[in-house]
Amino acid sequence: MLRPYQWDIAMHIIKEPRCNIWASMGSGKTLATLIGLDMLDVTESVFPALVIAPKRVADTVWAEEASKWATTQHLTVCKLTGSPIKRFEALQSGADIYTISFELLPWLVKHLNKSWPFKTVVVDEASRLKGFRTRGGSKRCAELARVAHGPTKRFINLTGTPSPNGLEDLWGQQWFVDAGERLGRSFTAYSDRWFDVKQVGASQFAVKRTPKTHAHKQIVGAIEDVTITVDIADYLKVDKPVVTMVPVALPPSAAKTYREMEKAMYVELDNGTAEPVNAAAKTSKCHQIANGAIYLDDQDGQWELVHDAKLDALESVIEESAGEPVLVAYHFKHDLERLKKRFKHGVELSHDPKMVEAWNRGEVPLLFVHPASAGHGLNLAQGGHILAFFSVDWNLEYHLQVIERIGPARQAQLGTGMPCLLYYIVAEQTVDELIVERLQTKKSVQQVLTDAMKRRGAK
Repeated sequence: MLRPYQWDIAMHIIKEPRCNIWASMGSGKTLATLIGLDMLDVTESVFPALVIAPKRVADTVWAEEASKWATTQHLTVCKLTGSPIKRFEALQSGADIYTISFELLPWLVKHLNKSWPFKTVVVDEASRLKGFRTRGGSKRCAELARVAHGPTKRFINLTGTPSPNGLEDLWGQQWFVDAGERLGRSFTAYSDRWFDVKQVGASQFAVKRTPKTHAHKQIVGAIEDVTITVDIADYLKVDKPVVTMVPVALPPSAAKTYREMEKAMYVELDNGTAEPVNAAAKTSKCHQIANGAIYLDDQDGQWELVHDAKLDALESVIEESAGEPVLVAYHFKHDLERLKKRFKHGVELSHDPKMVEAWNRGEVPLLFVHPASAGHGLNLAQGGHILAFFSVDWNLEYHLQVIERIGPARQAQLGTGMPCLLYYIVAEQTVDELIVERLQTKKSVQQVLTDAMKRRGAK
């Protein structure tokens, strides 16, 4: 039943009580984890186990995966969702595995306090732990840190994107595995050892970390004993996506508006004294104008149309698809509103399983999806192999995740023989081009904007 790389994952879990599983999307790491834990439970008690995951995954994926296979159907999975009363009741169910969203984790730790019952903790999409610091960081990570080591004997990090923003993302995740044994007891110690740190703004926290020459080799070497890396592309014949850039020229009036806002943005970035929130707001305004609409100040959700150039370009892509279903990624809420208005046959992705099933049966010709809601646990490959980015966003992790919903690995698994076609609808000479550069080069947002500012200054 299990593929060779899934057996590798299961065996790694059995061998290493606290470990990292870096497995690409579509590799079947959920099933491999279930089987690994089930095999372990023969010789040691590993249940009850807690799975912390994005909301949709916590609500559906783990229970569905366990019930799907004869070898795991005996495992009981209970989700900790709904009202506090329902969660209290669920905790008394005596299940083998409990699933909870990241958002509700602080409630769980507070409620259980010193009576933490979970012998195993699995973090599904462990890159969300990247911001943990022993002093500071997110509340969710801080609450998990209270119970991650003492009462929890086994800890498993699952992710396909362990370092979406670079090597600095690894320390927080690894701390939950070994409390800093391999990469340093604090993030400061980690940073001092493997990075060159440079101040880039007025704030003491505005710094740029550049990995030292041998940092990657040494960091990976330090954690390789507890880490397994599985790339499904090594086992399946997977071609790279076919990428097509669709450049869009802004209409003259829109271009004028954009240049005015862009000038203000670069002034904020150049003086180095402005509040980061102000520079970010102006960057977002530029992004909105490039997309075709802009939110009005001091009005809740109200927006103003700037141009329809991107809608026209998307219409051409859809026409060229010759009836093939198209997945359309958007960023802003006003993007979605305009997409729905222009393309009446388009449907917004929902959490309703019937929606996903309809798409995979080929019954939905056009599906609108926000990358943040189309990540873990979704397989959309049966429904199509064409993805158009109506708008792109800086978040590399979400970008890669939405691609893999229909990506080459998924297509190979299904044996469709179809290439994954990606269309980037990009407004010319705008922040759109900088975002695509960021996604392709994995540079920091700050670095991309700074480089662009230098190029404009040289003109």
